[in-house]
Amino acid sequence: MQVPTQALVERSGADIPVLPLSTGAFPAWLAGAAEREQAWCRAHGFAGQSGRVLTLPGPGGEIVRVLLGLGDVGEGERPDLWSWASLVEALPAGSYALEGVEGEEGERAALAFALGSYCFDRYKDAPERGVRLVWPQGVDRERVRRLVEGQCLARTLVNTPAGDLGPEELAGAARELAQRHGARYREVVGEELLAQNYPAIHAVGRAASRAPRLADFTWGDPTHPSVTLVGKGVVFDSGGLDLKPAEGMKLMKKDMGGAASVLGLAHAVMDAGLPLHLRVLIPCVENAVAGNAFRPLDVLPTRKGITVEVGNTDAEGRLILCDALAEADRDDPSLILDFATLTGAARVALGTELPALFASDEAWAERYLAAGREASDPLWRLPLFKDYRRFLESPVADLSSTSSKRFGGAIAAALFLREFVAPERSWMHVDTMGYNEDARPGRPRGGEAFGLRAAYRMFEEGNFGDPGA
Repeated sequence: MQVPTQALVERSGADIPVLPLSTGAFPAWLAGAAEREQAWCRAHGFAGQSGRVLTLPGPGGEIVRVLLGLGDVGEGERPDLWSWASLVEALPAGSYALEGVEGEEGERAALAFALGSYCFDRYKDAPERGVRLVWPQGVDRERVRRLVEGQCLARTLVNTPAGDLGPEELAGAARELAQRHGARYREVVGEELLAQNYPAIHAVGRAASRAPRLADFTWGDPTHPSVTLVGKGVVFDSGGLDLKPAEGMKLMKKDMGGAASVLGLAHAVMDAGLPLHLRVLIPCVENAVAGNAFRPLDVLPTRKGITVEVGNTDAEGRLILCDALAEADRDDPSLILDFATLTGAARVALGTELPALFASDEAWAERYLAAGREASDPLWRLPLFKDYRRFLESPVADLSSTSSKRFGGAIAAALFLREFVAPERSWMHVDTMGYNEDARPGRPRGGEAFGLRAAYRMFEEGNFGDPGA
């Protein structure tokens, strides 16, 4: 696989300068430009629009400079992060250097450019673009590298089809990451899930020919603030006996996008050596159809002792998460954060590019949202509206896995998960698409880890003793 950070290089002396211009700064630059440059800009309609790239030719037709549009940037505002990524596909092979961009904005530019250089080429050779960007000055290169590696790890896991990424392979990716960073790893497989009291994970995965399992690793100093990450790892979701239609099943290789996001985030945290005691829990299953598949209206035991009536076998993610969340809660961590491609209802509410955030703790929620704004990795908070809890009541079990109402599905799913975490626990749940349906600068079509960079920034800032500080 092409390594995106290899697209960031040292200055060579033959680098072509790239001048970033907002729409507000463009007129002044144009007024001082050579007549031929003015004519060239007018001929191509360039006026500093966001993401627009214009090469300026020299006397022999060679590129002597590149103009990059940053759009309408107000005083005190930063350019759109993804404007910098527009350079990747708009330019011919060569080495380019940004003019007047350094420090924090240089870091954002390097990050966006590297993410835009990502390509999933496991099954199909991809042409080498050959577009390189000189590292801007004053950039924390290691921070850029770990964030790009984390996000691209998640992308690659999601992009890999279920035929090559089953429960064993997904757990293997967790094991490899744990070993790389010196974490303590364990794995509970198949019938051992029953023996060790993870019955809901076992029930969802038992019909597949590939055994379900729980990947579990711990890293860091136990005296540091504790964070547990939980990721939904459904490597493929057929819907079970409540079988999905063909169109609904088409993208279900991405149903482990929560697990992928957690692994990418865990890599960034461990690589940085952040002062955290980190635990990662990933239930890995395939929701398949066979004679021993769990059924609608079956009543399942769970790790917490809550009995759950199955409302629909296609609502399987919350069933594997409930056992993992109960285990996460047992450790009394400072924060539990889970990622899951959980509901279509969240996509209906917010679209595919904005993940829904549910949180039991106001201060943590605001910290995460603020970090998302700073990292250009936004989330949108939806309510844990307690009155909807009544829609999860079952006549035969403690809880139904699905709501009795058609509407508010994302809230109902979050309220279901909330039952498996102590009321006093600081817990946040990210309901994500895990996939870019459309290709845009810096965000190729395919797997995506929405909320990863925001979470990393939140952890980087610390303040675990007082989340509101």
